[in-house]
Amino acid sequence: MNSSCSPMSPPVKVRAMATDLELNRELSLGNDAWIGARLRELRKDRGFSIQELADKVSLSIGMISQIERGISTPSLRSLRLLAEALDVPVSWFFASAKGHAASRHIVRKAQRRRLRVPDVGVVQELLSPSSASKIEIYEVTLEVGGNSGPDAYTHEGEKYGLVIEGEMQLRIGNDVHTLECGDSFHFPSTQPHRLENAGTGITRFVWIVAHDDAKAARKKKASSSKASPRKGAAGKPDYYRGGS
Repeated sequence: MNSSCSPMSPPVKVRAMATDLELNRELSLGNDAWIGARLRELRKDRGFSIQELADKVSLSIGMISQIERGISTPSLRSLRLLAEALDVPVSWFFASAKGHAASRHIVRKAQRRRLRVPDVGVVQELLSPSSASKIEIYEVTLEVGGNSGPDAYTHEGEKYGLVIEGEMQLRIGNDVHTLECGDSFHFPSTQPHRLENAGTGITRFVWIVAHDDAKAARKKKASSSKASPRKGAAGKPDYYRGGS
């Protein structure tokens, strides 16, 4: 994570852009199939039919089915609704990183779990280790025009953040704030909120989600019971596939 707000020199900026493009290609690889497999696994574990889950999150049966089959990507709002209905943190749906953590208290950069939502131009990387139960920490990248969804949304807990590159618009209730690199923020998640990159370059920010005690206990239980991906014939996880 680069916390410097100084403009990058042209060679460094070119290398950073190339890294971002490579990261996006990697994140596109099997992202939808992974989310779908995790959703189907958890829905069945909870004993819900597709109809029952669809009713809980106000999505159509067809949309749930498409997500589970890996042919549709849920919006960030839909993903949060699914996570809440199934009683797990949103990070449950993040793809597993390469390698294994040497400590449950440490997350190496190369071992961050990632989620890409191309429809809204968002990439989230999970920074908090498995030992964290009351908070989730992310580094979020918003592509130009990227946003948290068409509408503001609410849920339990609190949000904190620090802009580390670019600028973004943050809506809290009826107020819209333009935040630049180095600016920080906090608000209760029960207030309607929405994020958008309305600038001409990418935006990166640290995003901290603090849960109440009841939800933290559920998150800890869910994290401790996470299943490993099943292996395919080539020894790779099921979600792995070529193409974009």
